[in-house]
Amino acid sequence: MTEWRWIRLFADHFARCGLRDGDIVAVLSESASRTELVDTARLGAQMLGARVFDLVVPTPPNDQPVPIRSTGASQALQHNDAVIAGLRSAGLVLDCTVEGLLHAPELGSILEAGARVLMISNEHPEHFERFHHDPSLAERVTRGLERLRAASELTVHSAAGSELRVDLAGATCAGSTGIADEPGSIAHWPGGLVLAFPASGTVNGTLVLAPGDVNLTFKRYIEQPVRLHIVDDYVTHIDGEGVDAELFASYLSAFGDREAYATSHVGWGLNARARWDVLELSDKSGHNGTELRAFAGNFLYSTGANEVAKRFTAGHFDLPMRQCTVALDGDVVVDAGRLVGEIAP
Repeated sequence: MTEWRWIRLFADHFARCGLRDGDIVAVLSESASRTELVDTARLGAQMLGARVFDLVVPTPPNDQPVPIRSTGASQALQHNDAVIAGLRSAGLVLDCTVEGLLHAPELGSILEAGARVLMISNEHPEHFERFHHDPSLAERVTRGLERLRAASELTVHSAAGSELRVDLAGATCAGSTGIADEPGSIAHWPGGLVLAFPASGTVNGTLVLAPGDVNLTFKRYIEQPVRLHIVDDYVTHIDGEGVDAELFASYLSAFGDREAYATSHVGWGLNARARWDVLELSDKSGHNGTELRAFAGNFLYSTGANEVAKRFTAGHFDLPMRQCTVALDGDVVVDAGRLVGEIAP
């Protein structure tokens, strides 16, 4: 069941994405989508006078040995030409699939037709009440993305022992403002994130997941340090005492796929209204954790698929880390977990 306050909130955000009276909007969902999220999206678009149609596809079976969570690579479309044609015909696609279309193989065809896609994170609608429009966010994301694209090297240091170097030559960089207002664009809501997908063989060093860092696949705060030794993109060794390291190693090994150990993307969050502590405030089923990827000053390291490096796998971890220092060509952009300079709120 949806609430009027959520519908108004969604309508306001859709208007910022350029939705106007008479526009054609596709609400994309699957059989396992969150019903209240789909209903709120549909009614929010209708509130603005959009011509809305629903595309609902069956959620495919999981053929992996473990549950798959938060990959941004929905398999729900199954290369269905009729569904893709319907999405290509829309001006705006409201993506309410469970995993989202961000890395879905069909996304390119949809965007090429000029449709813009707003990937609405698989959260309970009440979470979005806290993401009121931040007029500075888009500009700060743009500045961060410009700096990332201009840099040749990204380094990460932390008092916990992280020392990571990423050669940015050949990397693909992207930023999400949470607003999809240009034809052929995609954004995820909530937004506020700058990322690089490094080229093959460019990531080396050690990352130490410290207490309070987040394993988003498990929606769990790290309680005991986990050390990841990374050589030419791949996690080659996992150290740590306690269940956090054991869970990490066990999950990755279940895929039987070396690519699950590889680097997917690196970046940092800029959303001052996203919170680090929300995992303690709702059941795991109530949220997807997108705001923990975007909270201001986190360093985000992720394992798994990386199209730039031509690696594909279902194994995936998103690991937002606090209190890291991130530098671009030696210039600090995040200082021990605090945004600095022109990208600071």
